Amino acid sequence: MQDILIGKGENPVSLLARYGNRHGLIAGATGTGKTVSVMVLAEGFSRMGVPVFLADVKGDVAGLAMAGSANDKIRQRVDQIGIEGYVNEASPVLFWDVFGRSGHKVRTTVSEIGPGLMARILELNDTQAGVLEIAFRLADEEGLLLLDLDDLRSLLGFVVENRKEISKTYGLVSSQSVGAIQRALLTLEREGGDAFFGEPALELTDLVRTDLSGRGVISILAADELILKPRLYSTLLLWLLSEFFENLPEVGDQEKPRLVFIFDEAHLLFDDAPPALRQKVEQVVRIIRSKGVGVYFCSQFPDDVPDEILGQLGNRIQHALRSYTPRDQKAVRTAAETFVKNPAFNVAETISQLAVGEALVSTLQEKGVPMPVERTLICPPRCPMGAISEEERAAVIARSPVGIKYDRAVNRESAYEILARRALESAPPTESPNGSSSKEQEERSLVGEFLWGTKRRQGMVETMAKQAARTVGSQVGRQILRGILGGLLGNSRSR
Repeated sequence: MQDILIGKGENPVSLLARYGNRHGLIAGATGTGKTVSVMVLAEGFSRMGVPVFLADVKGDVAGLAMAGSANDKIRQRVDQIGIEGYVNEASPVLFWDVFGRSGHKVRTTVSEIGPGLMARILELNDTQAGVLEIAFRLADEEGLLLLDLDDLRSLLGFVVENRKEISKTYGLVSSQSVGAIQRALLTLEREGGDAFFGEPALELTDLVRTDLSGRGVISILAADELILKPRLYSTLLLWLLSEFFENLPEVGDQEKPRLVFIFDEAHLLFDDAPPALRQKVEQVVRIIRSKGVGVYFCSQFPDDVPDEILGQLGNRIQHALRSYTPRDQKAVRTAAETFVKNPAFNVAETISQLAVGEALVSTLQEKGVPMPVERTLICPPRCPMGAISEEERAAVIARSPVGIKYDRAVNRESAYEILARRALESAPPTESPNGSSSKEQEERSLVGEFLWGTKRRQGMVETMAKQAARTVGSQVGRQILRGILGGLLGNSRSR
């Protein structure tokens, strides 16, 4: 099994394939070379047949889809490190984008996100989050699919109309709290966040792919726009991680990981996160290793990651930190203390002296023992180090094997349609001047809109299997399946 050559210090420094699922950290100040290290890892895992998922916050890892070009500087570094068989080459890449502009659409349903993460996206307080939890519980018991924001908005309207009866059964529901949630939904919709909700929902198997040559496919999420909505960005990544945790079977330690997941701007995952969410993320990170998934956090400071998670990261790449402020000095001390000491140099001093393209590296070696930290000259990637053109991106997207699956939205009957139909059925008929009731006219209008697609979406046969997979049973089991993080703050999760 081919290991990943990271660079060279006194000796070559590699990440062993069989310890790739022991998680890792890439840290350092802006402009010190973190992105290059991420590219080297992604290319290395791809060459050994391991799929990779990573977020492209600045647009500069998209170059993985293209072959680089040799120049004197790169050739000099290749010779200096002694890289054998170095050639400029492209990696197999899939581009993804919540907004559908720079890649295939990434969608999930409101039901799958669940009340806990939905409250985080909407930045609700505890009282409002409690009301949202009641709404989800009601949807579960009524068998109402919540696919997109229209469904959730219709459900909230139903809650307001029946708040007295609902309050008696589930707890106090105030119209003010529901109004606050509805306003938060409007804000999310105005910012484009509604694009994340709907169908076809992303299937995890499309992120765990290899190409015909056996190389792992690198899935790149365009996040340059998404990062401006940090709660949505972090919730999307947490949801994906929870879905892998929920759905992948146990495999134990293998010769190589099944998937590598790279979190850029990792501090956003933990900023303002409630203690219960942090605890659940810690649990997922600890256990997901046994499912063959390696998680790598990328951030400016090592202490952006909570201590309880930082202690589980066995593979470390630390680029330069400048100790100009007390905050910087604390980060330098934290970074130095997390490495196995090397008597050849002072770790804390060296962190401030590293040049661009250098890093302090420590990886797990035989029997999972971390090596003493090594001052390392990082390998150059085999792709361009920078953004690609729109034409190059479009060409990659055009030859993608999953485009036909995700690029067209689907909408089937869900809470919006069901509640609208119930309202029509319960409304008393009134005669109109032409002799037909207003209820009949409304029904005709709805039928026409359904047939001609003027308001709502058309159902499709292939989505019926999903409906069976996401709802179970009848009176006892008509609860919608939800991931472990999606249902974190609720008690209605079923399996």
